[in-house]
Amino acid sequence: MKNIVILGSTGSIGTNTLDIVDRFPEEFHVVGLTAGSNDEKLEAQIRKFRPAFAALANEAAAAKLRDRCADLPVKILAGNEGVAEVAQSQDAELVISAIVGGAGLLPTLAAIRAGKQIALANKEPMVMAGALMQAEAKKHHVRIFPIDSEHSAIFQSLEGHRREDVKRIILTASGGPLWGFSREQLQDVSPERALQHPNWKMGSKITIDSATLMNKGLEVIEARWLFDIPETQIEVLVHRESIIHSLVEYTDRSVIAQLGLPDMRTPISYAMRYPERMPLDLPSLDLTEISTLTFFKPDHARFPCLQLGYEALRIGGTMPATMNAANEVAVEAFLQSGIRFLDIPDIIRSTMEAHAPRPIDGLDDALDADHWARDKAESLVHALTR
Repeated sequence: MKNIVILGSTGSIGTNTLDIVDRFPEEFHVVGLTAGSNDEKLEAQIRKFRPAFAALANEAAAAKLRDRCADLPVKILAGNEGVAEVAQSQDAELVISAIVGGAGLLPTLAAIRAGKQIALANKEPMVMAGALMQAEAKKHHVRIFPIDSEHSAIFQSLEGHRREDVKRIILTASGGPLWGFSREQLQDVSPERALQHPNWKMGSKITIDSATLMNKGLEVIEARWLFDIPETQIEVLVHRESIIHSLVEYTDRSVIAQLGLPDMRTPISYAMRYPERMPLDLPSLDLTEISTLTFFKPDHARFPCLQLGYEALRIGGTMPATMNAANEVAVEAFLQSGIRFLDIPDIIRSTMEAHAPRPIDGLDDALDADHWARDKAESLVHALTR
């Protein structure tokens, strides 16, 4: 029986993780759950899985949850500090990090420093402070298992092979819901249309990131730190079918890929039970039914966010944290219909151009850059919406 904590349990990754726990109750025990503000959904999860601890980042929502769960033996914590406390739960062996955005950095780092093994679905902590995360993981003898389908595919394709034999890794991208749109169409696309992903069921923020290809920019940075490989050996291909989740090419030019239907329970379960696999009740992959797999080079003119990710990684220091924060602000403004779709990369680029990057020597450096970039990006949004 493995004791787990789920950070971001009410989101897509969190609910899929709990689905696995529900199917394998003899294998996993939930000791802690956290969420942002969805007190109703978290209450239902608490009543079903009976964790000892739970937390909501929103303190008002946490107060409501505390009242409604008064009949249960669960300690309800509040605020970012409460989420971090749950992440460090003494009985936890594995922490599933699935909080959306930069808010996941603090609790994930707290879990690492508490010696908890990490299953990482939240890419932003690695983007904001990848070198720091890996240094702390090494110091505390923690392994970080990737949950992102692309990084899980790379992880699986590297298993049993020498890292010095890797020539390049190839991240695949679905291209998102707007791949076939012209630049003129992208200018006027609505949030509702941008949220219609053809292959994956994800939260709104990551779906918009998929539509802009920023999701892939973030994944390039995450891959650099997860696998200790420079950006010059990381490439991206658009693969509309989302069957090949990523590939690794070796120096002898052999290529190993991981294939599967687009269902996040597969990479989640692999991270949860590594090195063993779990017998999931999912359809088998039928390549004769799929018949054709297609690949395209990214279109940087229509979707410049991917290139911004590479640029932030090349500059280094606080620039990736700055880029990430600006993206979060711009995506939220687009979802609220405050700016246009093509304003998103413009806001990110302008924020990056205004930033003076510096090294990240500690957590405060990443957080300061994050706060500065949010203020800068919000001022740019305000200028567009006046």
